[in-house]
Amino acid sequence: MPRLKLSIDGIPVSAGPGATILQAARANGIDIATLCHLKGLIPAGACRICIVEVAGGRRPVPACATRAESGMVITTASERLQAARRQIVELLLAERNHQCPVCVMNNNCELQAVARRFGIDHVRYGFIAPTLTVDISHERFGLDHNRCILCRRCVRVCDQVEGAHTWDVRARGTASRIISDLARPWGESGSCTGCGKCVQACPTGALFEKDVQGTRKGTLCLEKLLEWRRRRTR
Repeated sequence: MPRLKLSIDGIPVSAGPGATILQAARANGIDIATLCHLKGLIPAGACRICIVEVAGGRRPVPACATRAESGMVITTASERLQAARRQIVELLLAERNHQCPVCVMNNNCELQAVARRFGIDHVRYGFIAPTLTVDISHERFGLDHNRCILCRRCVRVCDQVEGAHTWDVRARGTASRIISDLARPWGESGSCTGCGKCVQACPTGALFEKDVQGTRKGTLCLEKLLEWRRRRTR
């Protein structure tokens, strides 16, 4: 099939059939920030950090979940988009307790990295910052709801890769919580295999391994596994 021809930030690029805008951009050296996206998982478009403008479109669209089409003229870093991304990150920081100095993922956190990328050194909104529970009932892992940004990477990797579907989301809006086995403590889960893929997929310190400082190595290993699985199923 012929390759797609489109323009991103004024640069003519090409992409394979079925590629998303994010894949087309990254394949051509154009970086678009993401949070909920993890290569190899079905895109969710949940965080909206990767929004881009498509000429002729009514509103910005998520690059991770929008198919590229020939003739598209795409803008990834307009003032409007950058302002929207900063607002999204600030709202994420204001919603829960993200105190970096006491977090196991400090300096290895994707939310922290995105905030730095957009020059966010303060939050303009009032902090909701509820005091939420920490589930350390599992023998090896823990869940700190205070750090969760509801990206659902843990839900998707547990379902799509491990096939256990231990994780899900309960309630809506600010009451939303990641839960295991219909809100049972993680340590009492009957479906969890203890594989740790959800911990590796988590972009913040919400899911963590006990007594181990946060590291990006786990996520990189997971990305390699997902890439290997994708190639096998071609």
